[in-house]
Amino acid sequence: MKFSVYQASHIGGRARNEDRVGYTYTRQAVLLVLADGMGGHPDGDQAADIAVRTFVQAFVGQAVPKLADPRAFLEATVMQASQAIVDFAHAHHRTEHPRTTVVAAVVQDGELTALHSGDSRLYWARGGRLVARTRDHSYHDKPELFATRPAGVSRSVLFTCLGSDTPPLYDVLGPVALRHGDRVLLCSDGLWAVMDDDDLAAGLYGVPLADAVAQLSELAVRRGGRHGDNVSLIGLEWQADDGFPSTQVLEPAWLAHAAAAPAPLPAEGLPAAELDDAEIERTIAEINDAIRRTRRQTPPAQAPTRPERKRPS
Repeated sequence: MKFSVYQASHIGGRARNEDRVGYTYTRQAVLLVLADGMGGHPDGDQAADIAVRTFVQAFVGQAVPKLADPRAFLEATVMQASQAIVDFAHAHHRTEHPRTTVVAAVVQDGELTALHSGDSRLYWARGGRLVARTRDHSYHDKPELFATRPAGVSRSVLFTCLGSDTPPLYDVLGPVALRHGDRVLLCSDGLWAVMDDDDLAAGLYGVPLADAVAQLSELAVRRGGRHGDNVSLIGLEWQADDGFPSTQVLEPAWLAHAAAAPAPLPAEGLPAAELDDAEIERTIAEINDAIRRTRRQTPPAQAPTRPERKRPS
């Protein structure tokens, strides 16, 4: 098994970096994981850190030298990570739980298996073209789940995350076979929100992976400007031959920086602050009902949960 891994993380225009990125590997398997602490909730960076560490520690304990079942590993670990965040909140007497999105990928036996919850994404590219990407748990990316979007709710609102008292929703990709030269990118919304899918896939092509990761992150920071979000990404290039993994990292896996706090970006429709608690509860109840109705018609791919919201960022 041979592959290369590169990563980058930038604070953008935010007061601190609430993204966390990590990876680990054995002779027969590799794990990539990225979490984006949710704005509008306290300690988002703590939630993201807990999520990444939970995945890394679980992989180290179970990949001996590979996982018995990558999908089962990802599904069990996302639940453990969410519960670990809840336990952290209770232990520190937090009145509101910290929350995070997460995307994690395992490459083993030449196959990719990935899981995500929220709007941190995975892109799978081949020859500069997009093969697949994850779909966010939002009105924007999963409109088929809802007959109508409640008035005053932004399309960017997420209906799941890690850190709630109820289990998170998640989607699983794969296992799917990788080809030599395929590239897999995990990223936070600070990257994908400022470029379209085709441009992102094209940016992964034609240069060494290290250069592609660096150039994409720098482009996203420039486009985001002084009000831009944190930008974090980790990329893997698969090489279908034997031997030890070849890995290199652009920056440390866990980062925290400081900069001037930006003004919030406007939301579509009414700002989240204009929705009172009762309206929010009614809205998420409607989302939950819509999800249940959809699942009664289609075999479920993930566990049910009460929805959560992400304030515009």
